[in-house]
Parts: sequence; structure tokens; C-alpha cells
Amino acid sequence: MSSRVDGSEGGREVAFTFAGRRIVARAGESLAMALWANGVVALRRSSKDGAPRGVLCNMGICYECLVRIDGGVVRACTTVVREGLVVEPGGHP
Repeated sequence: MSSRVDGSEGGREVAFTFAGRRIVARAGESLAMALWANGVVALRRSSKDGAPRGVLCNMGICYECLVRIDGGVVRACTTVVREGLVVEPGGHP
């Protein structure tokens, strides 16, 4: 059974990496949902106690899904995947 919702730009595949792992996504998906569909649910670690953090609100309000792209920190739920992205966990290493 697929863990994706139909309708992402005809299903054209794009690939990117997260923490060195190759991830295949559909064009038009958010990073958060592409990672979720590939079994990645922990996107960063809490700066307070190191606990894993992931997608919570999925609409850009809570900042729990922070990841790093090109040295900057972005919300995975509001960032659209594109071919060749190099994504690293956000927050404290």
C-alpha cells in the first residue's frame, strides 16, 4: 500500500538526500511529506533534551520540522522538494 496521497504533479519523481540517504519523492510534495512517505519521521533533535522532533502541525506554525538546506534552516512542511536537494537534520546535531 502506498503511503502517498495522489495528485502531486502527475507523479513525476525527483530525488534528494536527507542525512546522506537518497530519498525519492514526487514533484510538488513538501519535504516533510516526502520524508514521511519514506519512513523518516525524526527531522531534528530538541535543543533542550535531545528528543527527536518531526512533523507536528504540517502547516508552518510550530517550527518542529526544521531542517538545513545550503546552510540555512527551513521548515520541511513549507519547502517543496526539488531534484538534487541536500537536506540535513535541523536543530542541534
